[in-house]
Amino acid sequence: MSITKAVIPAAGFGKRMLPAAKVVPKELLPILDRPTIQYVVEEAAGAGIEDVWLVTSKGKQAIDDHFRPHETLEQRLRAAGKESLLDSINQLISKVRVHSVNQPQQRGLGDAVHQARNHVENQPFLCLLGDTIFTGDSPSRQLVEAHRTLGASVIGLEEVPLEKVDRYGIVGVESTGEPALAGGVFRITTLIEKPAPHRAPSRYAIAARYLLTPTIFECLDETPPGKGGEIQLTDTLKLLLKREPIHGVILRGKRHDIGNPIDWLKTNLIFASRDQAMWKQIAPLVRELIDESFSRDSA
Repeated sequence: MSITKAVIPAAGFGKRMLPAAKVVPKELLPILDRPTIQYVVEEAAGAGIEDVWLVTSKGKQAIDDHFRPHETLEQRLRAAGKESLLDSINQLISKVRVHSVNQPQQRGLGDAVHQARNHVENQPFLCLLGDTIFTGDSPSRQLVEAHRTLGASVIGLEEVPLEKVDRYGIVGVESTGEPALAGGVFRITTLIEKPAPHRAPSRYAIAARYLLTPTIFECLDETPPGKGGEIQLTDTLKLLLKREPIHGVILRGKRHDIGNPIDWLKTNLIFASRDQAMWKQIAPLVRELIDESFSRDSA
Protein backbone atom coordinates (compact mmCIF):
# COMPACT_ATOMS: atom_id res chain seq x y z
CA MET A 1 0.00 0.00 0.00
CA SER A 2 1.33 3.45 -0.91
CA ILE A 3 1.73 5.92 1.94
CA THR A 4 -0.16 9.04 0.87
CA LYS A 5 -1.25 10.66 4.15
CA ALA A 6 0.65 12.46 6.89
CA VAL A 7 -0.25 13.93 10.25
CA ILE A 8 1.67 16.91 11.64
CA PRO A 9 0.98 17.72 15.32
CA ALA A 10 1.46 21.46 15.82
CA ALA A 11 -0.87 22.34 18.68
CA GLY A 12 1.58 23.14 21.49
CA PHE A 13 1.95 26.60 22.97
CA GLY A 14 5.69 26.77 22.36
CA LYS A 15 6.38 27.89 25.92
CA ARG A 16 10.16 27.70 25.50
CA MET A 17 9.91 30.25 22.67
CA LEU A 18 7.89 32.84 24.59
CA PRO A 19 7.31 35.71 24.16
CA ALA A 20 8.16 35.25 20.45
CA ALA A 21 5.54 32.47 20.17
CA LYS A 22 2.80 34.31 22.10
CA VAL A 23 0.94 35.32 18.93
CA VAL A 24 3.05 33.80 16.15
CA PRO A 25 3.05 29.97 16.41
CA LYS A 26 6.55 28.60 16.86
CA GLU A 27 6.01 26.43 13.77
CA LEU A 28 5.79 29.65 11.73
CA LEU A 29 9.07 31.08 13.01
CA PRO A 30 11.30 31.38 9.95
CA ILE A 31 14.31 29.34 9.01
CA LEU A 32 15.79 31.67 6.41
CA ASP A 33 13.03 32.51 3.92
CA ARG A 34 10.24 30.16 4.98
CA PRO A 35 8.49 29.05 8.16
CA THR A 36 9.63 25.88 9.88
CA ILE A 37 6.45 23.96 9.16
CA GLN A 38 6.79 24.55 5.42
CA TYR A 39 10.01 22.53 5.50
CA VAL A 40 8.11 19.73 7.28
CA VAL A 41 5.34 19.66 4.66
CA GLU A 42 7.95 19.79 1.88
CA GLU A 43 9.65 16.76 3.40
CA ALA A 44 6.33 14.90 3.44
CA ALA A 45 5.60 15.83 -0.17
CA GLY A 46 9.05 14.62 -1.20
CA ALA A 47 8.19 11.20 0.25
CA GLY A 48 5.05 10.88 -1.88
CA ILE A 49 2.52 12.32 0.57
CA GLU A 50 -0.52 13.83 -1.11
CA ASP A 51 -2.68 14.63 1.94
CA VAL A 52 -1.47 16.43 5.10
CA TRP A 53 -3.52 16.82 8.29
CA LEU A 54 -2.32 19.62 10.58
CA VAL A 55 -3.34 19.25 14.21
CA THR A 56 -3.35 22.79 15.62
CA SER A 57 -5.09 24.63 18.46
CA LYS A 58 -6.94 27.83 19.19
CA GLY A 59 -4.91 30.85 18.17
CA LYS A 60 -2.94 28.99 15.51
CA GLN A 61 -5.13 29.79 12.51
CA ALA A 62 -2.12 31.41 10.87
CA ILE A 63 -0.57 27.95 10.28
CA ASP A 64 -3.58 26.92 8.24
CA ASP A 65 -3.61 30.29 6.45
CA HIS A 66 -0.02 29.82 5.31
CA PHE A 67 -1.12 26.90 3.14
CA ARG A 68 -4.04 28.80 1.59
CA PRO A 69 -3.97 31.21 -1.38
CA HIS A 70 -3.69 34.92 -0.48
CA GLU A 71 -5.36 36.67 -3.42
CA THR A 72 -4.67 40.28 -2.37
CA LEU A 73 -0.98 39.62 -1.76
CA GLU A 74 -0.63 37.66 -4.99
CA GLN A 75 -2.29 40.46 -7.00
CA ARG A 76 0.11 43.03 -5.56
CA LEU A 77 3.13 40.85 -6.25
CA ARG A 78 2.03 40.25 -9.83
CA ALA A 79 1.59 43.99 -10.35
CA ALA A 80 5.12 44.54 -9.08
CA GLY A 81 6.57 41.64 -11.07
CA LYS A 82 7.55 39.85 -7.86
CA GLU A 83 5.21 36.86 -7.93
CA SER A 84 8.25 34.54 -7.75
CA LEU A 85 8.53 35.40 -4.04
CA LEU A 86 5.69 32.95 -3.39
CA ASP A 87 6.90 30.24 -5.75
CA SER A 88 8.00 27.79 -3.05
CA ILE A 89 4.71 27.78 -1.16
CA ASN A 90 2.50 27.91 -4.26
CA GLN A 91 4.31 24.96 -5.83
CA LEU A 92 3.94 23.04 -2.58
CA ILE A 93 0.19 23.58 -2.20
CA SER A 94 -0.29 22.58 -5.84
CA LYS A 95 1.14 19.14 -4.96
CA VAL A 96 -0.29 18.51 -1.48
CA ARG A 97 -3.74 18.96 0.05
CA VAL A 98 -3.38 20.51 3.49
CA HIS A 99 -6.21 20.29 6.03
CA SER A 100 -6.34 21.24 9.69
CA VAL A 101 -8.21 20.37 12.86
CA ASN A 102 -8.06 21.92 16.32
CA GLN A 103 -6.98 19.86 19.31
CA PRO A 104 -9.62 21.05 21.83
CA GLN A 105 -7.36 20.63 24.87
CA GLN A 106 -3.61 20.33 25.31
CA ARG A 107 -3.67 16.63 26.21
CA GLY A 108 -0.37 15.48 24.80
CA LEU A 109 1.11 14.15 21.57
CA GLY A 110 -0.94 10.96 21.67
CA ASP A 111 -4.18 12.93 21.84
CA ALA A 112 -3.01 15.16 18.97
CA VAL A 113 -2.45 12.10 16.77
CA HIS A 114 -5.87 10.78 17.81
CA GLN A 115 -7.49 13.87 16.27
CA ALA A 116 -6.53 12.56 12.81
CA ARG A 117 -8.33 9.24 13.11
CA ASN A 118 -11.17 9.99 10.70
CA HIS A 119 -8.80 11.58 8.21
CA VAL A 120 -6.35 8.68 8.15
CA GLU A 121 -9.09 6.02 8.10
CA ASN A 122 -7.66 2.51 7.76
CA GLN A 123 -4.29 3.40 6.24
CA PRO A 124 -0.69 3.56 7.46
CA PHE A 125 0.45 7.17 7.71
CA LEU A 126 3.46 9.34 8.43
CA CYS A 127 3.58 11.42 11.60
CA LEU A 128 6.03 14.33 11.56
CA LEU A 129 6.48 16.71 14.50
CA GLY A 130 6.01 20.27 13.31
CA ASP A 131 8.90 21.86 15.20
CA THR A 132 11.68 19.62 13.91
CA ILE A 133 13.36 19.70 10.50
CA PHE A 134 16.21 17.78 8.89
CA THR A 135 19.14 18.36 6.57
CA GLY A 136 20.62 15.58 4.46
CA ASP A 137 18.63 12.47 3.59
CA SER A 138 14.87 12.72 4.03
CA PRO A 139 13.71 10.82 7.13
CA SER A 140 10.22 10.44 5.67
CA ARG A 141 11.57 8.69 2.58
CA GLN A 142 13.63 6.38 4.79
CA LEU A 143 10.58 5.38 6.81
CA VAL A 144 8.42 4.85 3.73
CA GLU A 145 11.09 2.66 2.14
CA ALA A 146 11.48 0.59 5.31
CA HIS A 147 7.72 0.15 5.60
CA ARG A 148 7.54 -1.18 2.03
CA THR A 149 9.83 -4.03 3.08
CA LEU A 150 8.63 -4.59 6.65
CA GLY A 151 4.91 -3.81 6.36
CA ALA A 152 4.89 -2.57 9.97
CA SER A 153 5.18 0.62 12.01
CA VAL A 154 8.60 2.26 11.76
CA ILE A 155 10.10 4.91 14.05
CA GLY A 156 12.96 7.24 13.17
CA LEU A 157 15.88 6.97 15.61
CA GLU A 158 19.08 8.84 16.36
CA GLU A 159 21.92 7.86 18.66
CA VAL A 160 22.44 10.32 21.53
CA PRO A 161 25.08 10.59 24.27
CA LEU A 162 24.33 8.56 27.38
CA GLU A 163 24.16 11.67 29.53
CA LYS A 164 21.31 13.01 27.37
CA VAL A 165 19.02 9.97 27.24
CA ASP A 166 16.83 11.47 29.98
CA ARG A 167 15.67 14.11 27.47
CA TYR A 168 14.13 11.63 25.02
CA GLY A 169 11.99 8.59 24.49
CA ILE A 170 14.54 5.75 24.31
CA VAL A 171 14.05 2.35 22.68
CA GLY A 172 15.55 -1.08 23.21
CA VAL A 173 16.42 -2.85 19.95
CA GLU A 174 17.53 -6.13 18.43
CA SER A 175 18.53 -7.19 14.93
CA THR A 176 15.71 -7.71 12.44
CA GLY A 177 17.46 -10.58 10.69
CA GLU A 178 16.02 -9.14 7.46
CA PRO A 179 18.62 -9.46 4.67
CA ALA A 180 16.68 -7.19 2.31
CA LEU A 181 17.36 -4.17 4.53
CA ALA A 182 20.54 -2.15 4.81
CA GLY A 183 22.22 -1.51 8.17
CA GLY A 184 20.61 0.71 10.77
CA VAL A 185 17.23 -1.07 10.88
CA PHE A 186 16.19 -2.78 14.11
CA ARG A 187 13.25 -4.48 15.74
CA ILE A 188 12.14 -2.46 18.77
CA THR A 189 11.78 -4.47 21.97
CA THR A 190 10.86 -1.79 24.50
CA LEU A 191 10.24 1.96 24.85
CA ILE A 192 10.96 4.14 27.88
CA GLU A 193 10.14 7.85 28.15
CA LYS A 194 13.09 9.92 29.44
CA PRO A 195 14.89 7.19 31.40
CA ALA A 196 17.74 7.82 33.80
CA PRO A 197 21.04 6.87 32.13
CA HIS A 198 21.41 3.69 34.19
CA ARG A 199 17.91 2.54 33.11
CA ALA A 200 18.23 3.31 29.42
CA PRO A 201 17.97 0.17 27.25
CA SER A 202 20.14 1.82 24.56
CA ARG A 203 21.23 5.24 23.34
CA TYR A 204 18.72 5.22 20.47
CA ALA A 205 16.28 8.12 20.84
CA ILE A 206 12.97 8.62 19.04
CA ALA A 207 13.64 11.41 16.56
CA ALA A 208 10.35 13.17 15.76
CA ARG A 209 9.40 10.98 12.78
CA TYR A 210 7.03 7.99 12.76
CA LEU A 211 5.28 5.78 10.23
CA LEU A 212 2.32 4.21 12.02
CA THR A 213 -0.23 1.56 11.16
CA PRO A 214 -3.92 2.33 11.89
CA THR A 215 -3.79 -0.05 14.86
CA ILE A 216 -2.29 2.92 16.72
CA PHE A 217 -5.79 4.39 17.07
CA GLU A 218 -7.14 1.32 18.88
CA CYS A 219 -4.17 1.61 21.24
CA LEU A 220 -4.83 5.32 21.74
CA ASP A 221 -8.37 4.44 22.82
CA GLU A 222 -6.86 2.31 25.57
CA THR A 223 -4.04 4.61 26.69
CA PRO A 224 -4.71 6.20 30.09
CA PRO A 225 -3.59 9.78 30.76
CA GLY A 226 -0.12 10.07 32.22
CA LYS A 227 1.73 12.92 33.86
CA GLY A 228 -0.21 16.19 33.66
CA GLY A 229 -3.26 14.39 32.30
CA GLU A 230 -1.59 13.99 28.90
CA ILE A 231 -1.80 11.02 26.55
CA GLN A 232 1.82 10.07 25.90
CA LEU A 233 2.48 8.62 22.46
CA THR A 234 5.29 6.52 23.95
CA ASP A 235 2.75 4.81 26.25
CA THR A 236 0.57 4.10 23.23
CA LEU A 237 3.50 2.64 21.30
CA LYS A 238 4.10 0.24 24.19
CA LEU A 239 0.55 -1.06 23.72
CA LEU A 240 1.06 -1.27 19.97
CA LEU A 241 4.25 -3.28 20.51
CA LYS A 242 2.22 -5.96 22.30
CA ARG A 243 -0.01 -6.37 19.22
CA GLU A 244 2.35 -6.08 16.30
CA PRO A 245 6.04 -5.48 15.50
CA ILE A 246 7.53 -1.99 15.54
CA HIS A 247 10.83 -1.31 13.83
CA GLY A 248 13.35 1.48 14.20
CA VAL A 249 15.47 3.09 11.51
CA ILE A 250 18.60 5.11 12.24
CA LEU A 251 17.97 8.34 10.35
CA ARG A 252 20.74 9.42 8.01
CA GLY A 253 19.68 13.08 8.02
CA LYS A 254 20.63 15.52 10.78
CA ARG A 255 17.83 16.68 13.06
CA HIS A 256 17.32 20.37 13.91
CA ASP A 257 14.86 21.54 16.58
CA ILE A 258 13.44 25.05 16.82
CA GLY A 259 11.87 24.60 20.26
CA ASN A 260 14.06 27.16 22.07
CA PRO A 261 15.87 30.37 21.00
CA ILE A 262 19.37 28.86 20.92
CA ASP A 263 18.38 25.89 18.75
CA TRP A 264 16.33 28.15 16.47
CA LEU A 265 19.31 30.48 15.95
CA LYS A 266 21.69 27.55 15.38
CA THR A 267 19.33 26.09 12.79
CA ASN A 268 19.17 29.38 10.90
CA LEU A 269 22.97 29.58 10.81
CA ILE A 270 23.30 25.97 9.67
CA PHE A 271 20.81 26.47 6.86
CA ALA A 272 22.47 29.75 5.86
CA SER A 273 25.85 28.00 5.66
CA ARG A 274 24.37 25.58 3.12
CA ASP A 275 23.52 28.47 0.76
CA GLN A 276 26.76 29.69 -0.79
CA ALA A 277 25.49 33.13 -1.82
CA MET A 278 23.83 33.79 1.53
CA TRP A 279 26.77 32.52 3.57
CA LYS A 280 29.12 34.79 1.63
CA GLN A 281 27.17 37.73 3.06
CA ILE A 282 26.80 36.36 6.59
CA ALA A 283 30.22 34.79 7.20
CA PRO A 284 32.09 38.12 7.65
CA LEU A 285 29.66 39.15 10.39
CA VAL A 286 29.99 35.78 12.12
CA ARG A 287 33.80 36.07 12.07
CA GLU A 288 33.62 39.65 13.33
CA LEU A 289 31.39 38.66 16.25
CA ILE A 290 33.68 35.74 17.13
CA ASP A 291 36.73 38.02 17.07
CA GLU A 292 34.99 40.59 19.27
CA SER A 293 33.96 37.89 21.74
CA PHE A 294 37.52 36.52 21.84
CA SER A 295 38.91 40.02 22.44
CA ARG A 296 36.48 40.62 25.33
CA ASP A 297 37.34 37.27 26.89
CA SER A 298 41.05 37.98 26.59
CA ALA A 299 40.83 41.45 28.09
